[in-house]
Amino acid sequence: MMDAPGGWRILIVDDSRDDAELTEIALREAGLRFVARRASTAQDMDEALAAFSPQLVISDLNLPGFSGEEARALARAHDPALPFVFLTGALYAPEPPPDADVPLLTKDALGELPDLLRGLLPEAE
Repeated sequence: MMDAPGGWRILIVDDSRDDAELTEIALREAGLRFVARRASTAQDMDEALAAFSPQLVISDLNLPGFSGEEARALARAHDPALPFVFLTGALYAPEPPPDADVPLLTKDALGELPDLLRGLLPEAE
């Protein structure tokens, strides 16, 4: 489903513009084609889900006044099948909650993200 002119539509939920840009760079260097939008609040995310219709969400776990779990809940409310990945800057990635149906990577493991995304959206390439 590559109906976006630039490839996949990826929503990056992160309060750090630098971290979001590093994520985009890692994906582009791996040869992925995509259009990204960044959100850092629940309101930003709601607007992006409605207007941008992402095919995948990558979310930080800890955001000021907003958590990765809240981001996952918003994504699931929008589309229960929307692929979702947690990306954290924590030195040690916490264990995901038992009901979490999403992968979790640390930001120092960005090199693993492109293959993970290819697995989540195989029809896009």
